[in-house]
Amino acid sequence: MHIHILGICGTFMGGLAALAREAGHRVTGCDAGVYPPMSDQLRALGIDLIEGFSADQMDLAPDMYVVGNVVSRARLADGSPKFPLMEAILEAGAPYTSGPQWLAEHVLQGRHVLAVAGTHGKTTTTSMLAWVLEASGLQPGFLVGGVPMNFGVSARLGAGKTFVIEADEYDTAFFDKRSKFVHYRPRTAVLNNLEFDHADIFDNLAAIERQFHHLVRTVPGSGRLVVNGLEESLDRVLHMGHWSEVRSFGAAVSDFSAAGEPHAFDVLERGQTVARVEWALTGEHNQLNALAAIAAAQHVGVSPADAAKALGHFQNVRRRMEVRGTVAREGGAITVYDDFAHHPTAIRTTLDGLRRHLGPSGGRILAVFEPRSNTMKLGTMKSQLPWSLEQADLAFCHSGGLDWDAREALAPMGIRASVAETVDELVRQVVSATRVGDHIVCMSNGGFGGVHTRLLTALGPTTQ
Repeated sequence: MHIHILGICGTFMGGLAALAREAGHRVTGCDAGVYPPMSDQLRALGIDLIEGFSADQMDLAPDMYVVGNVVSRARLADGSPKFPLMEAILEAGAPYTSGPQWLAEHVLQGRHVLAVAGTHGKTTTTSMLAWVLEASGLQPGFLVGGVPMNFGVSARLGAGKTFVIEADEYDTAFFDKRSKFVHYRPRTAVLNNLEFDHADIFDNLAAIERQFHHLVRTVPGSGRLVVNGLEESLDRVLHMGHWSEVRSFGAAVSDFSAAGEPHAFDVLERGQTVARVEWALTGEHNQLNALAAIAAAQHVGVSPADAAKALGHFQNVRRRMEVRGTVAREGGAITVYDDFAHHPTAIRTTLDGLRRHLGPSGGRILAVFEPRSNTMKLGTMKSQLPWSLEQADLAFCHSGGLDWDAREALAPMGIRASVAETVDELVRQVVSATRVGDHIVCMSNGGFGGVHTRLLTALGPTTQ
């Protein structure tokens, strides 16, 4: 089959392209601003990429057009279509489908799907679970919205029966407004947490809870729901009805709980110690992610002890507190991190985890961030920013492109917060404030204008 993918450079669609190519399909694709790293990965797989969404791509005559959710029926100021290829597909009556639908029909069919859903931690938990199954000899397939460092790729078919997938609640396509995850029909579903997000498509938290219940409805009676016992929102989802075994984690009375610090803790199953995790990760959020992965892996026959042993060798995901470089200075060093956090809760969790790891005398934390997600751009959660940054000694916000006043939102932080309209100005502010022993955490769900490299260059020679 020849498929042509519209919006191929996104993490999900790029992963789908890699899976299709591995399965023997001919794959081509297009995107606006064909960009690395996904463009480089796809070209290395022999996938032809086209810049833009021109209608002349109809000449490729694929068997199926696979449409990413970046595509819409939007019009430009002059009245012309923003996506002329999509208009041509519709006019010609050519076959098209969404990415999740194609994946469900051509990759997931007949597999034991383990889906990881939640507002936060999807990528990390999916990566943990895939690694646990790999270390246990199950040879899983997987599709992750990032690059797990244990594997070095974001997707693979796998030779085993299991397939682990990051299950996103964002909508499927302009013609299918259901959440992506309703297409996956998992036998094991992790509900990691649930908060309000994606204010561009959801009116309120109840609307997202309803989508999560649609996912719950697709899990068979012999399946398993792995549910965070600390989340009232997930309690509400379950109270709408469920038809599968439920295993909770997180709370003291849950089926799976932890005793000890996030970097070294015992795993308790219904109060009895069954395993111990010792690893390099920090933060209570990763401790919870680990419990979720352990409970999900148990459903396909991996014991908690074996899962915990595998997690001891888990290397995390790129852009999750990834050290981008260390600058040596007389009397100490300056460390620059890259993290994907963009929701206020994720920002707070990331900084709390680092502070707990460093201790009260382990150096200052400088938080460098941009409110880039659709939710943050709308200003829906701007009032939560001071709360999310409480553990930062100093905070630096890139305000370019915002329609709301970042200075006003950060005013409760006083002189601890600075705002810059350009990345260049932001770098100057950070460099001027930095001193030996500082930990600079750059947080964004985008490229952030290469701020990490710029900071390291401006601060001096790096040791890694």
